[in-house]
Amino acid sequence: MSTDPLLQPFTLKHLTFRNRIMTTSHEPAYAEDGMPKQQYRAYHVERAKAGIALTMTAGSAAVSKDSPPAFNNILAYKDEVVGWLRDLADECHEHGAKVMIQLTHLGRRTRWDNGDWLPVVSPSHKREAAHRAFPKKIEDWDIDRIVRDFADAAERMKAAGLDGLEIESYGHLMDQFWSPLTNTLDGPYGGSLDNRMRFTFEVYRAMRERVGDDFLLGIRYTADERLAGGITKEEGIEISKRLKDSGLIDFLNVIRGHLDTDAGLTDVIPVMGMQSAPHLDFAGEIRRATDFPTFHAARIQDVATARFAIESGKVDMIGMTRAHMTDPHIVRKIIERREEDIRPCVGANYCLDRIYQGGAAYCIHNPATGRELSLPQTIARAPVSKKIVIVGAGPAGLEAARVAGERGHDVVVYEAMNDPGGQIRLAAQSTRRKELMGIVDWRVAQCEKLGVRFAFNAWAEKDDVLAEQPAVVIVATGGMPHTEVLSQGNELVISAWDLISGDVKPGKNVLVFDDAGDHAALQAAEVVAQAGGMVEIMTPDRIFSPEVMSMTLVPYMRALQKLNTRFTVTYRLEAVRREDGMLVATVGSDYGGISREQRYDQIVVNHGTVPMDDLYFDLKPLSANTGVVDYDSLIAAPRKDVINNPEGTFQLFRIGDAVSARNIHAAILDALRLVKDV
Repeated sequence: MSTDPLLQPFTLKHLTFRNRIMTTSHEPAYAEDGMPKQQYRAYHVERAKAGIALTMTAGSAAVSKDSPPAFNNILAYKDEVVGWLRDLADECHEHGAKVMIQLTHLGRRTRWDNGDWLPVVSPSHKREAAHRAFPKKIEDWDIDRIVRDFADAAERMKAAGLDGLEIESYGHLMDQFWSPLTNTLDGPYGGSLDNRMRFTFEVYRAMRERVGDDFLLGIRYTADERLAGGITKEEGIEISKRLKDSGLIDFLNVIRGHLDTDAGLTDVIPVMGMQSAPHLDFAGEIRRATDFPTFHAARIQDVATARFAIESGKVDMIGMTRAHMTDPHIVRKIIERREEDIRPCVGANYCLDRIYQGGAAYCIHNPATGRELSLPQTIARAPVSKKIVIVGAGPAGLEAARVAGERGHDVVVYEAMNDPGGQIRLAAQSTRRKELMGIVDWRVAQCEKLGVRFAFNAWAEKDDVLAEQPAVVIVATGGMPHTEVLSQGNELVISAWDLISGDVKPGKNVLVFDDAGDHAALQAAEVVAQAGGMVEIMTPDRIFSPEVMSMTLVPYMRALQKLNTRFTVTYRLEAVRREDGMLVATVGSDYGGISREQRYDQIVVNHGTVPMDDLYFDLKPLSANTGVVDYDSLIAAPRKDVINNPEGTFQLFRIGDAVSARNIHAAILDALRLVKDV
């Protein structure tokens, strides 16, 4: 029997969890037609197989038609959800994991033009900034209807064989009743705390009557909104005590903060560069004040922090949700005493940011997550070992090397620089983004264990590659900044990389022209602003930095808005000339009819990269496949080799930015999808 606090069982009423690690409710947006079908099930089953105690499914599953999902959530108001959830629960149970779900009515936290275009409801007419819908003030018949909807949904969840459920009460309808900021009703549902909590207890009584005592009911809620006029810490503790004393609820799942703005949401669910476990102590205060089973999750990205949370008695179950998107086998590796092999969550928040942009959740450096039906989380050995040469040790090359090593191949990696990492190493120059190096460091460590050989400071030419007598060559040479986008004066501008790397000192009055919308422009602007310069970020788009996305943008804005930074949208840099020691920028607009001149002492262009592909084209005529990839088999798996040049002695591929400018996730996906079948 292990003495590890994380591996101790926990009994809650009739249910015993095999350890203390869970994934809290989250919506990865893998549903199809509002149902948790095969991909959704495969995602949760992968974590159940690896030993997790509790997998919480379906963040914000909708109980009512006037709670249309803000993104691709599960529709808990449909009877057909029962069969799909039963399949998911049964398979997770076979592997020893418990399964719950999160239900909600979003209230004002959605859009009126989603779903059936029904008016959204809330205890006031106050609009939520994030979703922009002006709600109808809820009526008595709405309350009666929604209470029934919660009870109906709970009955469906029990019929599906789940072990329990929780209701989301932070930013959603339930705590919209609680908060004085969002409840302007008169009695019996407004005014005093008793009145503001009346709806909550009506819902839980109705659910309990349907599901009985052998089905767990919990609540994930804010016990401190951290907003002037909102729920205070003191009131949150009182709410917590009342939830416990009601006898209707079996566990508390505590968060702190508010979700109605991007900044508020990011403080609740911190991203890279922000504090780890910022609300753990607060959850511990709730646990002490109530002496009641308490769950918690908020950037618990490492095992040591999770272990401390349990060992110190702050909480009873600890959520490692984004960490399990990065590595679904955390529990198994803890049990096997292989914690050093856990793929680290770096907090890049690619997962959540994609959801809030309407996409599916993908981890920035585990592309198998969310693709379990087509990509493996563990790599099988190849039947025959081959010699594989990889050129480039950026994220694409390192992943190719790792997967090839796992396959049992003889792998050598050529890298022109003296360190691995490529563009990640450049991005990590920012203190706030230094955690990105976890993507590199983990892969290097795995490669070293697997016997992958690295040749650094080695600019590989065609003859160097051929001398290795490879069976497979993978070109992962990345790209270089593309700045030649002007009609005049391309030689007068610098790239964002020049500033980030420190190769060029920042000017005093700087234009950063961003036509890529990614991190590089913001990082370059921050270099200028931190050095005391005045910087303008200009983009031809109608919004700036669209590739950075909402939550990850928050730390940049907090830094840049305090400094001397301007943001200009819908204007395009067209040309640059030098005049009287200054750079004169000709600025136009894609909307037409505008041309003006502005003066700066430095102009930066961020327009992505162009591939460094000379080696690939040198090798192409000598390869057996002339670089051709069978896309149909690449996607459907297993990939089939193409032989269109019988005289060729090796298969040739290129991946990552050596193909085209994309991002870290795309580079690693390229590598995994290709090499898993080599």
